[in-house]
Amino acid sequence: MSAPDLPPGVRAVSAGWRPTPALVRAGLVSAGLAAVAVGFGRPDLLVLATPFVVHAAAGLLRRPSTTPTATTRLAHTAVREREATTLHVRVGGAEQVEHAVVALERVPTVAARPAAGVVGAAGDGSPDLGVDVVVSSLRWGHRILGAGVVAATGPWAAHVWGPHPVRGQPLTTLPLPGAYDSRAPVPHPIGLVGTHPARVTGDGTELASVRPFHPGDRLRRIEWRTSLRSGELHVTSTVAEQDSSIMLVVDCGTEVGTSDPVAGTVSSLDVSVRAAGALAEHYLHRGDRVGLRVLGAVRRGVVPLSSGRRHLRRVLDELARTVPGQRQELDPQRLRVPPGAVVIVLTPLLSDQSVLLVTTLAQRGLDLVVVDTMPDDVVARAATDRDRIAWRMRLLERAAVLDRVRRAGVPVAAWSGPGTLDEVLRGLGRRARQPRAVRR
Repeated sequence: MSAPDLPPGVRAVSAGWRPTPALVRAGLVSAGLAAVAVGFGRPDLLVLATPFVVHAAAGLLRRPSTTPTATTRLAHTAVREREATTLHVRVGGAEQVEHAVVALERVPTVAARPAAGVVGAAGDGSPDLGVDVVVSSLRWGHRILGAGVVAATGPWAAHVWGPHPVRGQPLTTLPLPGAYDSRAPVPHPIGLVGTHPARVTGDGTELASVRPFHPGDRLRRIEWRTSLRSGELHVTSTVAEQDSSIMLVVDCGTEVGTSDPVAGTVSSLDVSVRAAGALAEHYLHRGDRVGLRVLGAVRRGVVPLSSGRRHLRRVLDELARTVPGQRQELDPQRLRVPPGAVVIVLTPLLSDQSVLLVTTLAQRGLDLVVVDTMPDDVVARAATDRDRIAWRMRLLERAAVLDRVRRAGVPVAAWSGPGTLDEVLRGLGRRARQPRAVRR
């Protein structure tokens, strides 16, 4: 396995100990002063040369004999966005190490503490010397964290080892789901248990009606006030509560805007990934089943429908693997959606593939919602006037595409956090109770 590359501006060195410039200067100065003192008869110069001679002699006598080794380890293999973890750098064979320094390579999406990413530790004579650097990943994704160099100095700062490159460790940064909450029911609850009111009566908390008592009714359902007033035993019936299926489709084929965690700017893919994480977290906490399909990914980005807290981790991990700009042709007819599931497509609607997917799914009679993840300030972020004019023209074309999608009967809602889909889901619920034609 080849050694990792050194950061820019750091030259490669040998793996062993080498004299420091301080030791070289001490030796040259002491030799020069001694020569001048002997040649010109200046014994006072020998007094001035004494500290340099002592430093050079002590450095040469205490030259380290063992070569250190450096290994790295992350305290966590997965974190959320802006969560911190610790990079443990272990320097082995450090019995003769006086001081060790770790310098991390600067990455735009990674923050270190301190900000320069340079941390040192003094040796105490133990065989292992640890240097800890606190790092934080600012953006979701899979990346290598902790690449950099480590160097060490021996006694009297006379010899130096390194800078030696250290390998970074893989870290999964899960997207931090945005704030989302919805009180609107899902149109077609079809499961066994959940929080959505169904069309049939059963065990639940929402009152459906008060009816006469039938054999088999539970005694706790008796409505005593009505029974006493009518002289006949009555019971209450409730609406059954069932779970629903949510299929999330994330379009990663086109990314608009620049993602800069430091400046606070987000791209369309950032909005899509974080919105998908918020939707998945919301519905999974309510007991629903959630699935994921990444549109435009080269690898098979599919998470089947399931429920539970572990399934949320699987969804977030798949979202973290999303790479922008990848392309893969997807036949909309091959996208399997179970009956009664609600399909939520998160896309900026800038590619023909995403428009074809939306219109084809709408023709299949599915409950479909498009979440518009186009950033609002894409024109303001343009670098030149020509780019601004081009974006205005492109947005006019996109407005025509949105009108065509809406005419196909697909509701489009711009992502705005909590309550984004409330009105849309209520509209789907009203439309579900109406007869409609479906293309076979």
